[in-house]
Amino acid sequence: MAFDYKKEYKEFYMPGKKPGIVTVPPMNYVAVRGQGDPNAEDGEYKASIGILYGIAYTIKMSKMGSHKIEGYFDHVVPPLEGFWWQDGVCGVDYSHKENFRWISAIRLPDFVTKADFDWAVSEATAKKKTDFSKAEFLSVNEGLCVQCMHIGPYDDEPATVALMHEFMEQQGYRLDITDARRHHEIYLSDARKTAPEKLKTVIRHPIAKV
Repeated sequence: MAFDYKKEYKEFYMPGKKPGIVTVPPMNYVAVRGQGDPNAEDGEYKASIGILYGIAYTIKMSKMGSHKIEGYFDHVVPPLEGFWWQDGVCGVDYSHKENFRWISAIRLPDFVTKADFDWAVSEATAKKKTDFSKAEFLSVNEGLCVQCMHIGPYDDEPATVALMHEFMEQQGYRLDITDARRHHEIYLSDARKTAPEKLKTVIRHPIAKV
């Protein structure tokens, strides 16, 4: 049976509907940076998703080809994630999505090295005749965070974020968003097939002890 990160690491992918504190270990991602409204029909964000899945599935299906990745194990491609910010704004202003800056990402299995990643970019480019040059190998160390499962439309996230911040303050923490630790979302639902009120999104914010 294929290894499923969502099931094996439920503390990171399946938090409760009430906020909780978690320490997130370093993880590597295939990532694409961009800016603008993620809902724009022909925008950078939607283009980035195709790049991410192209690399992720090239790695997953490498078992079928001649390139053998050391330590490879069969796995379910992890969910789409995003790190979001806006210049000059602490947190996220959902009323001005055109000002979003983002890093769209998919977690890489632990066996993937930078050399394996570079091979996957080259392989996907050759096979799919598509430009994958925007893909980057990104290492993120989030550390101490507050997180919560948000159920519902993305535009309703501020209410969940408010609960998270109230909880962290009660527990003696403060928000610690920096250039290296961003507003983080993990998308557990396919927005194309799921009713807005049923969307499941993990929201995570970096924190520090007061």
